[in-house]
Amino acid sequence: MYSIKNLKSLVSIADGYMNVYETGKGNKAIIFLSGGLTSSPILDFKTLFICLEEDFKVVVVEKFGYGFSSDTEKSRDIDTILEETREALNKKGIKPPYILAPHSMSGIESLYWYKKYPQEISAIIGLDMATYEAYENLKISLVGLKINRLLVKARIAKLFPKAVESDAVKNGNLTQIEKNTYKELFYKNFISDATLNEVKEIKSNSEKVRDINLKLLPLLVFVSNGNGTGIKKSKWISIQENLYNKSKHGKIVYYDSPHYIHNHKAKEISEEINVFMNELT
Repeated sequence: MYSIKNLKSLVSIADGYMNVYETGKGNKAIIFLSGGLTSSPILDFKTLFICLEEDFKVVVVEKFGYGFSSDTEKSRDIDTILEETREALNKKGIKPPYILAPHSMSGIESLYWYKKYPQEISAIIGLDMATYEAYENLKISLVGLKINRLLVKARIAKLFPKAVESDAVKNGNLTQIEKNTYKELFYKNFISDATLNEVKEIKSNSEKVRDINLKLLPLLVFVSNGNGTGIKKSKWISIQENLYNKSKHGKIVYYDSPHYIHNHKAKEISEEINVFMNELT
């Protein structure tokens, strides 16, 4: 277990800055995109990407309101989010084609990316990623989110330590320093303006990938038991299977683990990724 160095690498985007972390030795770039409300995408993905950095160039994009990036009150419509991500990668000199590795909510951004710029995407690795179906009947309590934000900002959440500890902290390969950093970023980012607006927009954003054609897309789908998604296990698995069935070049892998599967099955996932990408080439 080792500690990550140089977590911050900020680029100026619009009226703020986004953090883009790079590591690895490979020629193919895997772009990790985090799930909604993930306080520290870099540390959340660490347990997985340290298993991949010998074979791939690993990039973690921290969107506005996440990680070390600044917050924003700008619209979180899918076009704005995607263009910010593309601009950040371009400013860092990271050129397509990309292998996208989205977790949860970022699945929508990744699918839209492929829909809008298919030539930029060589494959998608879905880490229990969301699709239109995940949000079709979702009920969102914005009032509840705002109340939780006030509790966290007032540090009342310290009375409930389990609410602060993510799967990365509890189950991942983080050093004590990194665990402390994750908790600091939790208080900085929990339901930021950007992430709150992202939740507000998620249903309309997901509509834009409702009928997407994925036949020619190499697609590796990792599936959890649904624990942590707010969706019943059978429904969640069917959502993932429907995604997998859209591709002629797909593979699906099931794990009996919670939604943040990359913190529970990192070694197994990394091995599957290497096999899948080697078969493509």
